[in-house]
Amino acid sequence: MPKFVLRQIVRFVLLMLAVSLVVFALVSASPVDPVQANVGQAAVIGMSDEKQAQLAAYWGADAPFWERYLNWLSAFVQGDMGESLRFNARVADVIATRALNSLALMAIAWVASGVLGLALGIVAGAFRGRWPDKLVKGYCYLLASTPTFWLGLVALMVFSVWLGWFPLGFSAPVGVAASEVTLADAAYHIVLPALVLSLSGVANIALHTREKLVDVLESDYVRFARARGEKLGVIVRRHGLRNLLLPAITLQFASLSEIFGGSVLVEQVFSYPGLGQAAITAGLGGDAALLAGIAVVSAALVFGGNLIANLLYGAVDPRMRVAFRKDASDGRGSHGNASDAKEAAHVG
Repeated sequence: MPKFVLRQIVRFVLLMLAVSLVVFALVSASPVDPVQANVGQAAVIGMSDEKQAQLAAYWGADAPFWERYLNWLSAFVQGDMGESLRFNARVADVIATRALNSLALMAIAWVASGVLGLALGIVAGAFRGRWPDKLVKGYCYLLASTPTFWLGLVALMVFSVWLGWFPLGFSAPVGVAASEVTLADAAYHIVLPALVLSLSGVANIALHTREKLVDVLESDYVRFARARGEKLGVIVRRHGLRNLLLPAITLQFASLSEIFGGSVLVEQVFSYPGLGQAAITAGLGGDAALLAGIAVVSAALVFGGNLIANLLYGAVDPRMRVAFRKDASDGRGSHGNASDAKEAAHVG
């Protein structure tokens, strides 16, 4: 266990370094001028060269790439993520303000996509080759080929404009003070974005669950169960769900990155004030500090989700603990642990 913990810490540190370095490199290669993007083109035209140079020096836009990155990294190690150019506030404050909205949106979508995807996959696998299977596969293929932002626009047109069931956007009623927003108001504004975001992860989970259930139903022990006269529902409940549990955990926590990526587009379409909308604002404004802070936070969430999934394997299947112990003694990584143990569990 100490070796496993130490290995995960090293991997986490390297991941944070890589993500932040890539973000700063992309922002530096971007043609966006931070001074013009944050002040405005009309204001820049009316400024003198000395004033523009003064603003660039104040924001650090005139410094070389490595100097800006190392300055940010040294401050980040001390707990300071820097200052946001677009929001004129500390990056930590901007992330803290918008993280609650994004986490609530992603949590609802994450749970909904997992439950719906697992249910559709079980139905499709249990009725393989029949009309429920064809209907679910067609629905999943359609979802997988549909861009998230286009799905959000269609949902706005249908449910907000034509039917008037949901608001056009935002996380609270327009013109209402934040202290007066009730839980019902927040729930009313988050329903439609969460539903659209949840649909983006359904197809992958449903199709993988279907394939796994089909493999289980074609196994020898299921044929023996059929020979004993067990019905399809009993077989799926007794044998299918047990073998679907490990892949379901893997897919559910692996979908965190997909959910976060989709939230960027959904928040922009619905004008939902979360981390995704802030990331787009930072990218368009050349705000490297804010974009790096959001990228690091999102990478930490994805890394934590995958780590929790690896730890849950041992709680779900005791054979996973044996594989983890053996792998730790051999000195291999956690991904090898999970893959080898899952393969052993599948063979078993």
